[in-house]
Amino acid sequence: MDKIMSTRIDEAVIRHIDMLSKKLGKSKKAILENAVRYYAEKIEAEEGLDVLTYTLGSWQRNESAAETVQAIKDVTRKSQERYKR
Repeated sequence: MDKIMSTRIDEAVIRHIDMLSKKLGKSKKAILENAVRYYAEKIEAEEGLDVLTYTLGSWQRNESAAETVQAIKDVTRKSQERYKR
């Protein structure tokens, strides 16, 4: 799903995006998305930066998946018991 992002961009950059869009026959959205992807890949390669390490670290846990599931079940069960009374 696409999200809307609002930002202020220099007029010269906007003209450049518009020119590329017309010349390549692509949408401005596609031009910007490709530019950001290319830039991210370049930075990751140059600096050895792994973006996924910073954005998807939720899988790194101190407990097993079974323990996490059991803790969630316990909390849910306690909340349901509270409303039975």
